[in-house]
Amino acid sequence: MCGRARCTLSPSQVARAFGFPTTTSAAGGGGGGDAPAVPVLGMDRYRPSYNVSPGTYLPVGMVGRALPAECDGVGDMDGEVPVIQCMKWGLVPSFTGKNEKPDHFRMFNARSESIKEKTSFRRLIPNNRCLVAVEGFYEWKKDGSKKMPYYIHFQDQRPLVFAALFDIWKNSEGENIHTFTILTTQASTSLKWLHDRMPVILGDKDSINAWFNSTSAKLEEITVPYEGADLVWYPVTTAIGKTSFDGPECIKEVQMRPTEKPISTFFTKKPVKPEKIAQDFDETKDFRAAKEKCYESAENQLEKTCQRQMEAIQDASTVVNDQSITLEHDAEKAEIMKNHDIVFTDEATQKQDASSRKRKIEDAEVHEDRVVHSVRSPVTHLKKKEKAHKSASIGQASLLSYFTRK
Repeated sequence: MCGRARCTLSPSQVARAFGFPTTTSAAGGGGGGDAPAVPVLGMDRYRPSYNVSPGTYLPVGMVGRALPAECDGVGDMDGEVPVIQCMKWGLVPSFTGKNEKPDHFRMFNARSESIKEKTSFRRLIPNNRCLVAVEGFYEWKKDGSKKMPYYIHFQDQRPLVFAALFDIWKNSEGENIHTFTILTTQASTSLKWLHDRMPVILGDKDSINAWFNSTSAKLEEITVPYEGADLVWYPVTTAIGKTSFDGPECIKEVQMRPTEKPISTFFTKKPVKPEKIAQDFDETKDFRAAKEKCYESAENQLEKTCQRQMEAIQDASTVVNDQSITLEHDAEKAEIMKNHDIVFTDEATQKQDASSRKRKIEDAEVHEDRVVHSVRSPVTHLKKKEKAHKSASIGQASLLSYFTRK
């Protein structure tokens, strides 16, 4: 629970909220009196406000012994009686040093789940239980770096009654200062979106009586979230954040501004009209047809270029040293060898055949590399190919040429 609330209740309204009797109800008038029929202490310090914060005096209900001198307009009362005591919001433990400056914001709330574990609260549970009545409280909803306040109250405008603990601290001047803290619990199912905590709301007389009677019910059974559907809320002005801001404007409902679109909406797919889909399909179809036609034209042109280069390479391969290579040239060499009566042994013939096959294989590999290179690089100049082919042919002397020399 955040440390802000609205309390503009009169003493009689406070008494009825706690279930305490009023002057009219004591006479049998049904509880509609103008004054409580219980001791009222220190109410001159109470200032009704629409924007109450810790350090402010509020009327608190408790059951204790009222001293006659402390009663405001109420006769002598002995024993344990209901009392309305004006106390400061924000607990100051009794063991706090007299000269210390009290910090009422430090313990204005107490987690009900851990009050049995902390010394400041544990010792107060048996005899220092009390009630706090307000018309509503404020809670802030975090939205990124921004916070939006909401006013939470009962739909029928009846007061909210909170479970609380009080203590008495004596300051350096010897004055007894009554302070209290409001118990909180987990947020109800309907309020989890707003905050993870809420005050312990005692919604009926049975829960109030159970809170005062420490033996009637377990503490865990009393300090539970209020799940009633009559608890409502609405946004109010952000000016409520200032403690000096007060008045009916504090609880005036404000209209929420339309929130900006989150960044995720920029990545969501927008619905496309059927006409747009058909148009995009036709355009895509035409584009693909034009693309395929372009590819076919480019492939045909490349194929024609490669074919022309292959024909040029074949024409160039038939010319070596400006002389055509024919079978007649081999026949002349054979005739010369025959005239000189050169006889080869089987071993020499085999070596010659092996060397000739090797040379033919190498010539074929060189020729194949040139053809592949010419296909990959259709822009290669034809003269360079002819020169390379000639050097490969001239540089390799055949075995036959050694036997033709004179």
